[in-house]
Amino acid sequence: MRTSFLLGLILSISFSVSARQKVYDFNIRCQQAYDAIMQLRLDAGTALLEEEKKANPDNLIPYFLDNYTDFFLLFFNEDPALYAQRKPLRAERLARMEEGPTNSPYYLYTQAAIRFQWGMIRVKFSERWDAVWDIRKAYLLLKDNQKKFPQFLPNNMLAGSMQTVFGTIPEGLRWISNTLGMKGSIREGMQSVQQVIDSNTEVARLFREEACYYYCYLKLFIENKPEDVWGFIQKYKLDTKNNYLFALMVANIAMNNQKASLGIKVLTERNDSVQYEEIPYVYYLLGQLKLCRQDDDANVYLLKFIDRFKGKFYLKEGLQRLSWYYYLHNNMEAANKYRNMILTRGNTETDADKQALKDAKSGKWPHPLLLKARLLSDGGYFQEALKLLQAKKAADFGSMEEKLEYAYRLGRIYDEMGQDDNAIIMYEVTVKTGSNRPEYFAARASLQMGYIYEKRNDKAKAQKCYQACLDMKGHDYKNSLDQRAKAGLQRLNGG
Repeated sequence: MRTSFLLGLILSISFSVSARQKVYDFNIRCQQAYDAIMQLRLDAGTALLEEEKKANPDNLIPYFLDNYTDFFLLFFNEDPALYAQRKPLRAERLARMEEGPTNSPYYLYTQAAIRFQWGMIRVKFSERWDAVWDIRKAYLLLKDNQKKFPQFLPNNMLAGSMQTVFGTIPEGLRWISNTLGMKGSIREGMQSVQQVIDSNTEVARLFREEACYYYCYLKLFIENKPEDVWGFIQKYKLDTKNNYLFALMVANIAMNNQKASLGIKVLTERNDSVQYEEIPYVYYLLGQLKLCRQDDDANVYLLKFIDRFKGKFYLKEGLQRLSWYYYLHNNMEAANKYRNMILTRGNTETDADKQALKDAKSGKWPHPLLLKARLLSDGGYFQEALKLLQAKKAADFGSMEEKLEYAYRLGRIYDEMGQDDNAIIMYEVTVKTGSNRPEYFAARASLQMGYIYEKRNDKAKAQKCYQACLDMKGHDYKNSLDQRAKAGLQRLNGG
């Protein structure tokens, strides 16, 4: 009798422990941890999450936020050893999220977000098939959650971001959209993300900075509205001094939008205390931006990136920029040393890395004046670049490739300076001469003309230019230019 009583007591205690309800409690400590992680103060965020795990062992949110830490580390730094160590945590966290109450909006959302983040990580580690399935599953979970909890706006943040991108996947990566079986809408996707930013609900305010991060990139690279991006950054007073993630984002946008001086200012004025995670990508950005400005110390930052970065994305491009630095400084020994490293290091997942490898294999160096003009123009130093090119004419260049680049560079400079008619003249010369050549100049010129005509609301000419860009085959940067041209066509068609 006594034995059965003890057995019943043990069973009762065991059942009560196993039946304790797990919860998704995004409490103050978790919010502080999330804010720290989103600023890339990862150690501070992790310390807060460990406190929460001890104080509230049934709270699942700390384990969900652990995934953010892994995402930023693996996505930015691409360390294969850390990836091997952290990869098993994906399945463990997903299983843990399934222990929560199914009547919570966080039940499906946390699973979707974890899958979305691992999908992005897997792209960086060349696990493209697994990445596609993670992103597909994340999207389906979010759509399901939107039906169950339409007022839960974080759904809109992630689903809207994915929806915006889906419709612009270029021909070379069409297998992804075919596998996903989804068509996107730029307008609807952007509205969904904007809804999170504009809402004053408690949960929307919680995720607002993350939504701003997605929104800025989508606004620039999908909608092609750089001035709107800068206006947005000012309007919402994004903190680039104490939020390292925002500093990296704004510097990256500056690099892609001919604002080298602004990018350098943001990165050099940010709070660089030891509480922030070390991200070697910052040296890649600074090196690129300083090379555009023709700073003598640009090589210092590019060398730091190459020495400290353990991943493969952007490595060939970084080595190419370093070789260009030494080439322009007449140090051919160092220039050839770093160009040769392009052949064996990094990968060719990005168009820029593909181009760097192609250039290295060619054995040819760019014309120094054209290269200098390109870098100055890329940095937003248009008057200096124009002065260099106006001292020359097409006949001064020996090869057809150089003549073509001369016309294209002049077109881009006029374009950026607001001299649209002059830009169109040079772009048309570029397209006429180079549409059947392997260089990207003609395709990019056609894309840029599309932007000009779209801005003028001349939809017929804009559509013709975007389609011409898509129709050109076998040129450099094919995937990225096609994606931008497809986005242009979608905008014209009200997508």
